[in-house]
Amino acid sequence: MKFFIDTADLAEIAEAKSWGCLAGVTTNPSLYAKTGGKLADFESHMLKIADLCEGLPVSVETTASTVEGMVEDGLRFSSLAPNIVVKVPICEAGLAACRMLADKGVRVNMTLVFSATQALLAANAGARYVSPFIGRFDDIAEDGIAQLADVVACLGNYDWSGKNVDSRVEIIAASVRTPLHVTKAALLGVDIATVPFKTLSKCLRHPLTDRGIALFEADWKKVEQA
Repeated sequence: MKFFIDTADLAEIAEAKSWGCLAGVTTNPSLYAKTGGKLADFESHMLKIADLCEGLPVSVETTASTVEGMVEDGLRFSSLAPNIVVKVPICEAGLAACRMLADKGVRVNMTLVFSATQALLAANAGARYVSPFIGRFDDIAEDGIAQLADVVACLGNYDWSGKNVDSRVEIIAASVRTPLHVTKAALLGVDIATVPFKTLSKCLRHPLTDRGIALFEADWKKVEQA
């Protein structure tokens, strides 16, 4: 399973990239707002992320609500850099825009997916990536991992050749909040987990690892002082 980072913060992306395991970035309007970004700087900021990632896919989300607006955004965003993927919400307009963009060779990440039927519609409409959400199910006391399992099983039943420019659909587990979400997604065979930096850092940590490092350091000091 590949790791994407779910952020618009350049410092977080640079740090995650330095670890050598970053495979992409996903952004959205809320994440950009958290950086204190302004509308006038949005596209230049996305271009900075695309440049920083050196060819790794970077999802940039449209804020349009019409087919025409989504397509216009998508064509403009994708022209900024070859590694930009256009993020589109699953809805009637989103499906239509996805098909039009896919037919023009633009890679689309269909977001806000909460069911297997939505995922199947997105893949048929030409989505290169499908992003089912996990954590938001927790907020309403439902099982996001079970829904994710349905998406994996359904999309895995079919050949998506010819549906998009790469003739493949990858599943991005989104709204990931805990290392356990990451583990369960990987056990299901999900292609990608997009993870906030805080959660990515938690995936790296383990108390027994910390204890082991501290013990090795203490023992080595004894060697140095012997």
